[in-house]
Amino acid sequence: MSEASLIGLLAATVSFGALLYLAALGEMVSEKAGILNLGVEGMMAMGAVSGFMAALEFGNPWLALLIAVLTGAAVALVHGWFTVVLGAEQVVSGLSLTILGIGMAAYLGKNAVGRPPGAVLAPVDWPVLSDIRWLGPVLFRQSPIVYMAVAVGVVAWFVLSRTRIGLALRAAGESASTADAAGHSVVGLRLGAVAVGGGLAGASGAYLTLSITPQWAEGITAGRGWIAVALVIFGAWRPGRVALGALLFGGTLALKTRLQTFGVDFSPILLSMLPYLLTIGVLVAISIRSRNRPSPAPAALGIAYRREER
Repeated sequence: MSEASLIGLLAATVSFGALLYLAALGEMVSEKAGILNLGVEGMMAMGAVSGFMAALEFGNPWLALLIAVLTGAAVALVHGWFTVVLGAEQVVSGLSLTILGIGMAAYLGKNAVGRPPGAVLAPVDWPVLSDIRWLGPVLFRQSPIVYMAVAVGVVAWFVLSRTRIGLALRAAGESASTADAAGHSVVGLRLGAVAVGGGLAGASGAYLTLSITPQWAEGITAGRGWIAVALVIFGAWRPGRVALGALLFGGTLALKTRLQTFGVDFSPILLSMLPYLLTIGVLVAISIRSRNRPSPAPAALGIAYRREER
C-alpha cells in the first residue's frame, strides 16, 4: 500500500464522514425534540437534485447549496405537519416521506442525468496547513462543506447544552406536557427542529452532487440516509459521539471506493454491502448492551402531543 493511496483513503473517510455527519446531526436535532423522522433518505435525494439543478440554472454553488437546504427543510415540514400538527404516526409518515422524496427527485432530475455540473464546491486549499505531510491533504484540502459540518456540530452542541432554546427543545423531547406547562410552544419547537433537520439533510444531499460526485443520477444517495439514522442511535444522541460514528462509517464508504487502488481483488458487491452490514451489526450490539440500561433516547421520542389531552 503506497503512502498516496493511504492518504487518499483517509481524505475520503473525512469527506464521507462529513456527508453522514450533516444528515445525522439533522436527525439528532429532530429526535431531541421528540420527532422521529425516517425520511432522511428522501430529504437527501431532494437536496441532491435541487442543488444540482440550481447549479445548472444559476452557476453559483453557494446559491445551489442554499436552495438545497431550503428544499430539504420544506420537504421535512411535510412530515412535521402530519406528525406535529395532525398527530400522525411518525414511522409511517417518515417512511412515506422517503418514498415520496426519492420518487420526486427521480422525476425532477430526469432531464439532468448525464449533464455536466453547472458549478461545484471546490476543495479549499489552506495556505501552509495544506502542505503539512499527511495532515494537509487529509484535513486541509477538503470541500467547504466538510468545515461547515464541523461548525454545525459545534453549534448544535452549544445550542442544545448551553442555551435556553436548547433546553426548551430537549424538554419537548423528554416531556412535551412539562415544556408546554413551562410556557414553551411544543408545536413551534418541534416544527423548528424538524425544519432544521431537513435543511441539514438537504445540505448533505447537495454535498453529493456539488462536490463528492458532481453529477445527478437516480439513486445517488444509495441508502446513506438510513446510515445517518443509525448513527444517531450509535452516537447516543450526542454530537461528539455521532461525529466519531460518522468517521467510522465514512471509512467503510471510502474503503468501497478506494480498495481497488490498493491492488486488492475483492468483490464490489460485498464492498457495497459493508457499510450496511456494519450498521446492522452496530444496532444489534447496542440493543444487546442496553437491555439492562436506561435508554439515552429522548423519553417522548415518537410520541405525538395533543395539548387538549394534557
